[in-house]
Amino acid sequence: MTGAPQRERPSAPDAPGPESLADLLGGRRGAVDATLPPLAFGVGWLAGGESLWGGVIAAVLTGAAVAGWRLHRGDRPRSVLIGLLAVCVAALIALRTGRATDFFLLQVLANAASALVWVVSVVVRWPLLGVLVGVALRQRGRWRRDGALLRAYGRGSWVWAASYALRVAVFVPLYLGGQVVALVVARVALTWPLVATALGVSWLVVRRSLPAGHPGLRHPVVPSDADREA
Repeated sequence: MTGAPQRERPSAPDAPGPESLADLLGGRRGAVDATLPPLAFGVGWLAGGESLWGGVIAAVLTGAAVAGWRLHRGDRPRSVLIGLLAVCVAALIALRTGRATDFFLLQVLANAASALVWVVSVVVRWPLLGVLVGVALRQRGRWRRDGALLRAYGRGSWVWAASYALRVAVFVPLYLGGQVVALVVARVALTWPLVATALGVSWLVVRRSLPAGHPGLRHPVVPSDADREA
């Protein structure tokens, strides 16, 4: 007997009160840590009478302290070292050029690149939000075979692309204008608060984009193996 392809259904849907993207990706905690070295740079720069060395030393020491704390609480050593390396590279760039604003150059470039990557990921139908959640849930590429999830992740990814584009739009004029203190304030304001907002908004977009009755992120609805072989 032939007919419409049957789809796999999980034995049980997501439990009530499903975890959010923040629970799956843990973005807010890392974003809070990321604001501390730039904040320390600004404090050290001002305390030293606009001393570049004062800002760099404060930022590197704070970055090392954050790295030590993250290792102590069990974070992955590789992610911790990458965060510390980013602080050290930013410090080296500033010392090399002699301009305090260049401490933020790496951040400006990273956000521009990130905005581009998120946009491209949606265009090529590999939305980065789906990739990240799929890795967190150990789904590999199975989520892509669920058309509803693919569309939802695509819409949610636009939220993240917009957040990186917003940072670039704010950072670039301040960087070009040599506004060190304003860059510090913008760096803090557009890091963990913006990440928390993007997590919440993208989660809302994804949930509202899924059709009624969809079992949720943990249970992609895909054609069964038997149907694909038929």
